[in-house]
Amino acid sequence: MGLHIIVCIKSVITTAPENGIVRSADTAELNPFDRPALEVAISMVEEQGGMVTVLSMGPPACAFVLNEAMAMGADRGVLLSDARLVDSDTLATSTALAAAIKKLVPFDLALFGTRTYDSDTGQVGPQTAVLIDAPLVTGVTSCEFKDNLLRVDRKIDGFREEYELSLPATLTIHPSAVKPRDIPLGGIEEAFNTKKINVLTLDDLEITPGIVGSAGSPTRVISMTRVTRERKCEFLTGTTDEQVEELLDRIKKSGLIG
Repeated sequence: MGLHIIVCIKSVITTAPENGIVRSADTAELNPFDRPALEVAISMVEEQGGMVTVLSMGPPACAFVLNEAMAMGADRGVLLSDARLVDSDTLATSTALAAAIKKLVPFDLALFGTRTYDSDTGQVGPQTAVLIDAPLVTGVTSCEFKDNLLRVDRKIDGFREEYELSLPATLTIHPSAVKPRDIPLGGIEEAFNTKKINVLTLDDLEITPGIVGSAGSPTRVISMTRVTRERKCEFLTGTTDEQVEELLDRIKKSGLIG
């Protein structure tokens, strides 16, 4: 039957909102750090056989990220969408995603990007792994099947680590692991014309609203603003020796050197 790989993806905010965070096709895009995870999943299924399911949580307007993933090669999309999920923090998001993954069993792998473009916490993958009780390796740079086990590598703090995992397992994929493929025109047509998106609500997941959304979120995003860096260029005058002396004097005054 091959593998069943679930890839959790997110629509990330690209424009800092003025009146609250509203995700739509105009203000959001597929998280670029999820693309390597998609590529790993699709490549594995091409080699081993099976199916790739992409799972995302958000409003109906953000279903386009699932279409994009299916155009890239994923087989089906699942959108977890419910007004009661609004204002979910990473813990509430992980709780909802874990409940959805349990509805999609059996699965062999659940893949995540290492982080998201708009929040950069890196928490959802590990938290979800705990909630579905699956072994986890983060920051994976390569993986392959050998003797019915999954062998993965990662590089961290100047070391290369190798792991063997039994399935089902959870991985976060490092951006350097693979180069995501381009989306073919035929893939776009297939994604919109033949592949379907299934929508799940909290009622489908059989979880109570009190553990997701704002009620189930110990943390809250108060605001989101784009940071601008102010830079200026100043030319030093005088001879080369005078310029060097002036530069060293400024660096010393800044405290960068003693």
